[in-house]
Amino acid sequence: MLPVSFALTSPDAAAAVVVFYDEDKTLIADPLLDAAAQGIVGDVLRHDDFKGTLGKTATYKVTLNTKPITVVVAGIGKAVDLTPLSLQKIGASIITALQSGQDAAAVVAPLDVGGSVEHAANDLAAGALLKGYRFDKYITKERPDVKKPKLSSLTFLVKDKKAADVCFEKTSAFVRAVYLARTLQNEPSNLLNPETYAEKIKEVFAKLPVSVKVLGEKEMKKLGMGALLGVGQGSAVESQLVVMEYRGAKTQDAPIALVGKGVTFDTGGISIKPAANMEDMKWDMGGSAVVVATLQMLAEQKSPAHVVGVVGLVENMPSGTAQRPGDIVTSMSGQTIEVLNTDAEGRLVLSDALWYAQETFRPKTVIDFATLTGAIVVALGDLTAGLFSNNDKLAEALYAASKEANEPIWRFPMNEEYDKDMNSPIADMRNIGSGRGAGSITAAQFLQRFIQKDVAWAHIDIAGVTASKNGKELAPKGATGFGVHLMERFFATYPLS
Repeated sequence: MLPVSFALTSPDAAAAVVVFYDEDKTLIADPLLDAAAQGIVGDVLRHDDFKGTLGKTATYKVTLNTKPITVVVAGIGKAVDLTPLSLQKIGASIITALQSGQDAAAVVAPLDVGGSVEHAANDLAAGALLKGYRFDKYITKERPDVKKPKLSSLTFLVKDKKAADVCFEKTSAFVRAVYLARTLQNEPSNLLNPETYAEKIKEVFAKLPVSVKVLGEKEMKKLGMGALLGVGQGSAVESQLVVMEYRGAKTQDAPIALVGKGVTFDTGGISIKPAANMEDMKWDMGGSAVVVATLQMLAEQKSPAHVVGVVGLVENMPSGTAQRPGDIVTSMSGQTIEVLNTDAEGRLVLSDALWYAQETFRPKTVIDFATLTGAIVVALGDLTAGLFSNNDKLAEALYAASKEANEPIWRFPMNEEYDKDMNSPIADMRNIGSGRGAGSITAAQFLQRFIQKDVAWAHIDIAGVTASKNGKELAPKGATGFGVHLMERFFATYPLS
């Protein structure tokens, strides 16, 4: 992660300066540029017809105190309309402009938004760091198409360095969590399988106040987790269930349980997927990464919440021991499932993970994250996740948090008519609906059968948003970590008792 610092004055090492320009043609530069430099930049801006549009940047070379420097002018739109989210977007535009140059350091002057320069600086920093994430650990030679940024540090000028530093403790914990989720999602499946993933989770929490328990296939078999185990039985790697618990100040209360689908690679099993784009199925563990990252974030932020995370880690492979279409499995809940399509495996993994979380910890609230259905991609594309819930208050809280986080979710209907479609003539239920329609809804109806009475539950289908082919405003190409920011906002606002 790029080193970020806060200071009262510009560091001498700064080779680049970032200033702001709004749509009213106001240059916000003091005290970074002297009057002469401000005049030069102002004249150039007027002649270049730079409009100050939010997210746009322009780069110029000027002399400051006889020293040549790079000036990045960042458009901010209308200053009166700035929000924490728009500041993050500005931060993302700044890092993009700086990384494409040769600057060894940069100084950014924060804007005074909402009466707090320090919070504004943190929002700018968050946006810069989120956009500046890179996953290049397996590139051994520098190539023209994969240029490593030369930017070595980012300093923000503030009025109160101590206040900015304190604020950054939470900001950096959030950013590290997003980085963790993205990195787990980006890892190749030959290196991140259920067993190595479980060990990685242990490493993540080795020095944090989060207890970790790993259940192997022997333990899960004793618990009757036939649904989860059936998915992984075709793999040479053992399936795992990883249980994490963070006890904040609210330890006397029932925990909030987060449950994640962790299919480290999904071939579809015997119902095998087409070869085209199958490499993307390394991202089928995206929901589990959100859960792990959220627990890390809450622990580092010293959240008062009591939170449990349960992730089912499996590899869905075709082999002589793989689950067959037509098999019937018995879940931990005792309910039987006719497996008509082995590529509808995520719901089988979640059914046992959800039941385990409720039976073991008795939560009042359960939220699961899963790259569950292709149908949600058809419905919402790669911009919005699907929300399904049995509780209006919980759904409304998640929706409000999603708007603040710029991680859009949209609620879908659930009712008895959709639920009937999951009935099987020879078992309690089947794992797919009767036709192609409403695939995401019937999947959610399946999951709801494993939610116990009086438990507020939400299912978030992130199949379309976990990865991006072209990058997002606050994320480069590849894994997005979608869901972590949503959880950051959710736990900041949702009543914990």
